[in-house]
Amino acid sequence: MAVVDAPSARPSRPPAPPAARPDRTADGVPRRSVGRLPAQVSGKTLATGPLDPTLRRRASVPPGDAARRDVFVDAVRALATLAVLSVHWLMPEATWDGERLGIGNALSHGGAWTLTWVLQVLPLLFFAAGASAAYQLWRGTGAGADGAAPVPTARRQGVVAAGWDVVRRRLPRIWRPVAAFVGTWTVAVLVLPALGVPEGAVQQVARIAPQLLWFLGVYLLLLAVTPALLRAYRAWGGRLVALVVAAPLLVDALRFGAGVDQVAVVNVLLGWAVPYVLGIAYVDLVRRDALPSRRALWLTAAASLAAMAGLVTAGPYPLSLIGMPGDAISNLGPPTALAVTHAVLQVSVALAVRAVVVRWAGGRGATLVTWVAARSMTLYLWHLTAMFVVIGVVLLGLGSALPEAWSADWWASRPLWFGAAALVLGALAAVFGRFEAPAVRTADSAAARSAEPGGRAGYAAVSSEGRAPSTAAGAASRPARARAAAPAGP
Repeated sequence: MAVVDAPSARPSRPPAPPAARPDRTADGVPRRSVGRLPAQVSGKTLATGPLDPTLRRRASVPPGDAARRDVFVDAVRALATLAVLSVHWLMPEATWDGERLGIGNALSHGGAWTLTWVLQVLPLLFFAAGASAAYQLWRGTGAGADGAAPVPTARRQGVVAAGWDVVRRRLPRIWRPVAAFVGTWTVAVLVLPALGVPEGAVQQVARIAPQLLWFLGVYLLLLAVTPALLRAYRAWGGRLVALVVAAPLLVDALRFGAGVDQVAVVNVLLGWAVPYVLGIAYVDLVRRDALPSRRALWLTAAASLAAMAGLVTAGPYPLSLIGMPGDAISNLGPPTALAVTHAVLQVSVALAVRAVVVRWAGGRGATLVTWVAARSMTLYLWHLTAMFVVIGVVLLGLGSALPEAWSADWWASRPLWFGAAALVLGALAAVFGRFEAPAVRTADSAAARSAEPGGRAGYAAVSSEGRAPSTAAGAASRPARARAAAPAGP
């Protein structure tokens, strides 16, 4: 969320009532700006389209700091985070014989691999990350262009320096919760054995919990190349998307067709760049009011699903989209052609049901989306820890065995299992969520005055380029007279 400056001087007189000012709405916004959203076409020309219904002002910020956000992106991130929790909480098969903790995967049995095609939603997290970065960094080039962000562009300072600037601005929202997570686990490894918890079990669990950090490493790398991706997208448009999708497929052809196994490691970045770039493209399409039709999206999803079926039939790819015991390779380590095709499938389906998601996120799901969005990093980092706490209480504390996977007892215990894990995770989020909260920045007195009656509260907030905050390309304000402060992380 950007910290912004409002106009430096108050109006010499309060605005007339709406009835006396037909050119303005009751909120004091120029009528010509309502329901219309300037949009940039490929970074060069401007087009005008209807204000997308997914863009709404954030209710959690003060009126003078209001910004528009894409409800769809927020909802995708929240739902994907919950899906990640769910699939991981379905996995554990754990046994304790008094000396050794045995850990298996319940999804490795029978047709449970089908759940990974639905609940393995990391592509949607990267899609949301790419869209969020694009909303924050996209810079208009003409008068009235929307969504200018106070982050230096690659054109002005070079892609390397611009990339580092993007990462530097996001790091405070990342390193603080990660440092709290790593520090707590370091202390736990030392303290728990002293409290009587078997040291072997502690060591084994401590090796698994931090494995989630790989996501943040890839995310930072993608953030670093975002200015370069934006420049390339402006120049090439859809051709960049085609190139990004083709690149990891070519790597797989070299890996499995030509036997060049060493190239597989580059897909750690290239594979996840696919949904990330799709997120960037989504922002451009929203800005131009040019999203594909639902029919085209469903056809793309069907073609992707057929391609996945062909890959698992003819290729070396295992059925599960999550690494399973006994599989020769994992479709996620690094991402394979199957995972890339799955990413296209998931993004296509998400966009096809976008209107439904937006209605839900703006209504009954608003509270859930807001709650998860405020602590998504914390939930992601600590959800395995919560699961291990429940396992430890059952196996070591109560001395009971976990039910056999997919048995009647297993199904009957799932509500209690998920409820217990959710309670523990909620407690962890209450303790560690404070490390994820952004630093509070105070706007100047002019911004405070803009929230007063007659100050057009909620519309005076502008970016450093004199336009509405760029979280979702809103453009309902006049040019600012003073330069804005640097933005906090989203």
